[in-house]
Amino acid sequence: MRVRKRGQRHWLASAGLHLGLAVAAVIAVFPPLWLLVTSFKPKTDAFSTSLVTHPTLANYTHVLADTQFLTWFGNSVVIVGLTTVLGVFIAATTGYAVSRFRFPGMRPLMWLLLLTQMFPVAVLIVPLYNLMATLGLLNQPAGLVITYLTIAVPFCAWMMKGFFDTIPVDIDEAGRVDGLNPFGIFWRLVLPLARPGLAVTGFYTFVTAWAEVAYASAFMTGEENLTLAGGLQTFVNQYTNDWGSMTAAAVIIAVPAALVFAFAQRHLVSGLTAGTTKG
Repeated sequence: MRVRKRGQRHWLASAGLHLGLAVAAVIAVFPPLWLLVTSFKPKTDAFSTSLVTHPTLANYTHVLADTQFLTWFGNSVVIVGLTTVLGVFIAATTGYAVSRFRFPGMRPLMWLLLLTQMFPVAVLIVPLYNLMATLGLLNQPAGLVITYLTIAVPFCAWMMKGFFDTIPVDIDEAGRVDGLNPFGIFWRLVLPLARPGLAVTGFYTFVTAWAEVAYASAFMTGEENLTLAGGLQTFVNQYTNDWGSMTAAAVIIAVPAALVFAFAQRHLVSGLTAGTTKG
């Protein structure tokens, strides 16, 4: 009788593990793969379960040439770009301040940042809409940028705080000896060491703004003001049913997100796990 080594899995357990991973991979990959396949089908075959028998680029041509997709894309790039840059800067400075300094109300501030994440969109959308209307920020990119910052910054500030906790305080003290002020220490010494955390923060902020639908649909009206999320809804609604164009647009929209992920992925694991332990 063969005796298994300590920690060695039985072949049935190993087979079950690999089978579970395979099923999970199929479940994860099938929806985007089918979306890609459908985007190359003629509109008459959009609901067919067969693979592409007559591939065509007509859906992509229609989206790029006959709709305002490029306008929506430009609007999204501006809004997401501003949100990501401002979100990363605000979250990093907030996380550093809470990590390094002690001031009255620090703990309630951190709990307040967490509490803001507990409210669902359905609860916040009406008061935010009224606030933006009062400030004249409806149909303005600044309105969406501010809204997305309220979503991304609290979580990212908590994450950056945990990451800065892992960076030795001795670095700050060495900067003070060299005559740097607090912002100089943060900008020149600490921030370069925080690149994994910044990558995670930037990726989370980007995805938050790039994939958001509810606020973009409520705050922006008129096709020339829509973002990609709002523009997608013009293809399939109660008046039209153009699934071919919608799938083609969705594939194009996924490309920038995939590129950002590919750029940031080498930092994602280290950035996400860095805040779990305190150095």
